[in-house]
Amino acid sequence: MNRDYLIFFLFFSLLAGVALAKPRISVTPTLLNRSGDVVTVSWSNVDSPSKLDWVGIYSPPDTRPDHFIGYKFLSSSPGWESGSGSLSIPITNLRSNYSFRIFRWKESEINVKRHDHDQNPLPGTKHLLAESEHIVEFGSRNGPEQIHLAFTDAVDEMRVMFVAGDGEARKVRWGEKDGQWVQEAAARVARYEREDMCDWPANNAVGWRDPGWIYDGVMTNLKKGFRYYYQVGSDSKGWSATQTFVSRDEDSNETRAFLFGDMGTSAPYATFVRTQPESISTVNWILRDMESLGDKPAFVSHIGDISYAKGYSWIWDHFFTQIEPIASKLPYHVCIGNHEYDWPAQPWRPDWSYGSYGTDGGGECGVPYSLKFNMPGNSSEPTGMRAPPTRNLYYSFDLGTVHFVYISTETNFLRGSQQYEYIKKDLESVNRTKTPFVVLQGHRPMYTTSYEVRDAPTRQKLQDHLEPLLVSNNVTMALWGHVHRYERFCPMNNFKCGEKGLPVHVVIGMAGQDWQSIWEPRPEHPDMPVFPQPERSMYRGGEFGYTRLFATREKLTLSYVGNHDGQVHDTVEILASGEVISGNDDQRDAVKDSVGVGSKAPAAGAGESMVSKYVKGASILVLGAFLGYIVGFISHARKQNPPKGEWTPVKSEET
Repeated sequence: MNRDYLIFFLFFSLLAGVALAKPRISVTPTLLNRSGDVVTVSWSNVDSPSKLDWVGIYSPPDTRPDHFIGYKFLSSSPGWESGSGSLSIPITNLRSNYSFRIFRWKESEINVKRHDHDQNPLPGTKHLLAESEHIVEFGSRNGPEQIHLAFTDAVDEMRVMFVAGDGEARKVRWGEKDGQWVQEAAARVARYEREDMCDWPANNAVGWRDPGWIYDGVMTNLKKGFRYYYQVGSDSKGWSATQTFVSRDEDSNETRAFLFGDMGTSAPYATFVRTQPESISTVNWILRDMESLGDKPAFVSHIGDISYAKGYSWIWDHFFTQIEPIASKLPYHVCIGNHEYDWPAQPWRPDWSYGSYGTDGGGECGVPYSLKFNMPGNSSEPTGMRAPPTRNLYYSFDLGTVHFVYISTETNFLRGSQQYEYIKKDLESVNRTKTPFVVLQGHRPMYTTSYEVRDAPTRQKLQDHLEPLLVSNNVTMALWGHVHRYERFCPMNNFKCGEKGLPVHVVIGMAGQDWQSIWEPRPEHPDMPVFPQPERSMYRGGEFGYTRLFATREKLTLSYVGNHDGQVHDTVEILASGEVISGNDDQRDAVKDSVGVGSKAPAAGAGESMVSKYVKGASILVLGAFLGYIVGFISHARKQNPPKGEWTPVKSEET
């Protein structure tokens, strides 16, 4: 009897122990080297697991529960129904430690009033199940990271900027051979504070994270078109890996550039704002193209809506980490967009602009954009608040055979403004013998056939005030973002196609952001899904991608590369005389047939990516469909760069 009793006692003790076992969460490794390193989050003993159980990512570790960096549902792990599982998550260095927590979120607790930017309810934090015992930290917590280059006003210089976790003195050192550093220069250091932000969420604890210290160094006395090697850092704090670039050559008879708008960044988790998974494909394809450059100089142009942080500061860290493989080797130039700047109290907000200028900047009021980049020129506008003046608004430079001009569509561009006078003087002073081509770039488009009615007053003002300058000064091409599609127009003035010498307008905002309104419908039937393509629109499509520019003294070529296959889908060639020798009406008719834009409604997927359709639809899901949607949305796999020499196409539907 005693033996049987003992067995009985041990059996039920074991059952009780299992029943009383608490959920556990662990993270490995706990020491990381740099951004992009992966941690594995494992858990066990989660009783009666639910599809709404989720793991929150926190930095700093003591952040309040509803101020997470991001989250993932446990159900994205195979075998999660057992109450155990694991997830692998790449981590970005935010210059503070990380912790992880598991919460139970019940369907009855879904609060539709607390939602993300797509109106999807944010997970609840009422029931904490477990918290990681150990924090995750970066051994190189103080950097340097997020390295990116830019031209200065001097043709024999190259600017390099980076971020570190402290304000200690750091340098840039460079030379003509790797490891032989014959020159060095101190890097200027700056930062901004939460009090510099202008509105919510940027100035609130939910969106603010310490941005670190921003370093700005300049490499000088560079030979023309020469390959250099460089490092940033210090002896006491450590140096970056060696990077390389080819210096500018003002005498070159060739110009190369990669140009796009509205790319954003991807994150390996869901957060308060939508991120842009397709941006990974854009970066990957440009990296492929960079391999064929050799020692030829080139640069990148990103014309507004840079990171889509919208007041959640760690998104900027994701963005700069993602572009570093490109931007540490090619100058990365930008102009300001609505998602970097717009806030209700912005200084220039005329009555006609109230439908255009609103809260798109998430309270950042241009501060991160102004300090994290340093473009040529000295344009700036006061914010009227504690925030420092907004910089990098309008500027220009020559590269080979092209004169590039950047403008701001978010600050005053009307006739008589400082910006207008700058653009007028700049265009009138171009040496067309030296640079036979002029390319102007801004964010909000002067022309588009997208059905975006709230921006109509802005387009009208751009046409009334700036188009005469473009026409009278024979601007070759005007590139615009904001509309998340590709569209190329004929040489045009006041909506009318013309002869040589008129600007060719091209919308290139298709690099990553996935929401977009429909094409403009027939005026007499705005509610019908028929989107006729006007004669002035030579090519339009909804696929993600970017453009490549190549110019000689005789001809400028712009090519549209689609992310779904990495191939060229549209090309326009313009002679120095202004004559457009390809991209004519015959090509337009052929393209219309191939992408399904014409007199009848396009089939699903024709001229528009399925990812774009999916996300646009998901943004208006009713609550009843939320559970299935949110699990699918957050379980997307982050694509990694393929090994060098083994490039394979990255499909939009896979990203």
